[in-house]
Amino acid sequence: MNRLYDSGRFQFPVIYGRRRVGKTTLINEFSKSKNTVFFTAIESDARSNLVNLSRAVYAVEHPDADPALARLFLDFQSAFQRVFELAQERRLVFVIDEYPYLAKADPSVSSILQMLIDRNKDASKLCLILCGSSLSFMREQVLGEKSPLYGRRTAQIALKPLEFADIFAFFPKRSAEDVFNIYAMTGGIPLYLEQFPASGAAFDDFEEVFCNPSSVLYEEPTNLLKQEIQKASRYNAIIAAIASGKTVNNEIAQAVGVQTTELTYYLRELQDIGLVVRRQPIVNVKRSAIYTLADNLFAFWYRFIMPNRALVERGMATRVRRIVEDGFSEYAGPLFEDVCKQWLWQELADGRLDIDLTDIGSWWGNDAQTRSEAEIDIVGVSQKRVVLLGECKWRNEKFPVSEIEKLKERRRLVSAEPDAVLYGFSKSGFASSCRDVALEDARVRLIEFEEMF
Repeated sequence: MNRLYDSGRFQFPVIYGRRRVGKTTLINEFSKSKNTVFFTAIESDARSNLVNLSRAVYAVEHPDADPALARLFLDFQSAFQRVFELAQERRLVFVIDEYPYLAKADPSVSSILQMLIDRNKDASKLCLILCGSSLSFMREQVLGEKSPLYGRRTAQIALKPLEFADIFAFFPKRSAEDVFNIYAMTGGIPLYLEQFPASGAAFDDFEEVFCNPSSVLYEEPTNLLKQEIQKASRYNAIIAAIASGKTVNNEIAQAVGVQTTELTYYLRELQDIGLVVRRQPIVNVKRSAIYTLADNLFAFWYRFIMPNRALVERGMATRVRRIVEDGFSEYAGPLFEDVCKQWLWQELADGRLDIDLTDIGSWWGNDAQTRSEAEIDIVGVSQKRVVLLGECKWRNEKFPVSEIEKLKERRRLVSAEPDAVLYGFSKSGFASSCRDVALEDARVRLIEFEEMF
């Protein structure tokens, strides 16, 4: 953002990402000490938004005056034109936050901006920032080929949640395991992380954070869904089905009570707003795709909180905590796999991995020899060659040597290279027999969670 600003030329970055991810905070940090017209659109009519925009422009022109005294522009074109005029001689940042609300209030604003950009960009010193939380709208109506603004942007930032390694900054006094527990409950959304104190134990904080009806996270998933989708009941049921372990199309359809053809539409909508992700095996793609929740808060809330809200409402939060603790290891297993993949990517980026990887994923499918279903937690690929296999265990028991032997045996399922490296990732350490194998075979590498972070 600062590099764009320092160019001195007209810039038009588009910033988008799911709600609560930190887009406005990013822009606020960027625009500090800069001459900025900051306008936040509201979900209201065009006139209400024009009033707020008029006041935002007036505040830059008359910083010591009362914005309520601002003259109301005749229309959005007049207001935007004035902003471009202010940027003729001096650097000016113009932020339109929650742009989808403005575009819905007056569908002509995108065409107006297109016309003014085309007319003024060569000589303008404006840094125009459009920001929005509706992923589908921003991709289609701002970045898409059919948008009047297509081809005008000079940059785009798809702001994503923090990865696991980043959130330790929130909790410098907590153990790595406790930070993982919080991450498994909330994901990498800063607002959600801030609901937990800097120190303590995650399960001790659980009742206040999730089982207090006045807390931020108590109804957050359903509130977010209502903001993104009208008539959210069917989508609620689909998310709940996926959270309970239904991951393939026909299982989800049966749980929800819809035809698979109808389910496809709902799943596509949930993918568009960033709540569901469609996954396929990284190699030998012969199986149907599976669907998983892309957001840890939604996965946790729909698995543990929603089914037990009656207990919460009756003041039995301690009982809900026991339910969570009893099922947490099983729930957290797939999330630990994701954390291990993040760790491998970071090791590769930092030059600490002696393997050249071009992609990291998972594999699942049928083992013809054993006539059973099989899966491999982590599969690392280098130019279409499988060079790494990994098994991840988030359990309160040591990683057994049998898991390494199973990895060796399953190399054939993905046509792994003979010298493919085998990684074992464990929350609770490794059996002595497992360590003996690693000492004898340099291709076997054992990574304890505490060592990773």
